[in-house]
Amino acid sequence: MLTAAAIKAEAARLGFAACGITHAGHDFSERLQAWLASGAHGDMAWMEARADQRAAPQTLWPEARSAILLGMSYAPQTDPLALAAHPDRGRISVYAQGQDYHDVVKKALKALARWIVDQSPSELKVFVDTAPVMEKPLAGEAGLGWQGKHSNLVSRQHGSWLFLGAIYTTLELDIDPPEPDHCGRCTACQTACPTEAFTAPYKLDARRCISYLTIEHKGSIPEEFRAAIGNRIYGCDDCLAVCPWNKFADAAAAHRAFLPRAEFVAPRLQDVLQLDDAAFRQIFSGSPIKRIGRDRMVRNACIAAGNSGNVALRPILTRLCADASDVVREAAHWALASLNAATAKQ
Repeated sequence: MLTAAAIKAEAARLGFAACGITHAGHDFSERLQAWLASGAHGDMAWMEARADQRAAPQTLWPEARSAILLGMSYAPQTDPLALAAHPDRGRISVYAQGQDYHDVVKKALKALARWIVDQSPSELKVFVDTAPVMEKPLAGEAGLGWQGKHSNLVSRQHGSWLFLGAIYTTLELDIDPPEPDHCGRCTACQTACPTEAFTAPYKLDARRCISYLTIEHKGSIPEEFRAAIGNRIYGCDDCLAVCPWNKFADAAAAHRAFLPRAEFVAPRLQDVLQLDDAAFRQIFSGSPIKRIGRDRMVRNACIAAGNSGNVALRPILTRLCADASDVVREAAHWALASLNAATAKQ
């Protein structure tokens, strides 16, 4: 019989920092439907499209008996909030500074899946973020951590820095106990959010979240959030970075594939603003950033430029006011007006 201990040992050999097992009969539909009904998912229609399959593993795949949840560490070696003091630089979320986690995690998941089938012939399916799977609550049930008040998974060993993947299998495996909630009275993540995206502990309104606004949202960013975005041009780490449990996270445990690429650590806004489509694709090849496309990235950089107070960016922004993209033109006009208003005030 294939044991849970053997699976965890092989997972560790393949680069996973955490592995836990739970049964496939969970149903998270009540919480998911309440969140969708509130409209807090914004224009992420994919969250709603297959909600029934997302809410319950056995609705997605009735033959599933066990769910193996795996975590790969991307713990940063430096302070994710340090660039807040450098408005001429763009801030890119820690998770996107290395290789695309979809590729890295999926490759390791497939290797583990092949090993499992070799050891014990069975059927299984692997998932990394793109399928209708509730990885975070499943990971909590499998003992990898708990969903913190910022709604992300928190691990006592790895803090807030785990990429999650899942393997559904027809094997009946020994399960791990769920991890209790250890947030206590802490509200650090709630108070750190620049746009007040948390309507209550454990409840996130994505429509106010900077990660949603700079990554998922395709249109113009609502003006009420632009000043709070600061110099963030892709995602936001604030609620994750302030979590006290991160003090236990060992940066040495981070997978080497997620070590930051030099050009993503502190890119100059003037360089990002001047990207055309070809340059964007070349620079962000192999990065999760590539999927948002050049227009959204330059839109984000325009917002950051408007917040920077750097009047030297005016000529670039003026050119972008004639850009082919509607969202870039609108953001460039706003950025110029913002810089001019700041100059007049001074």
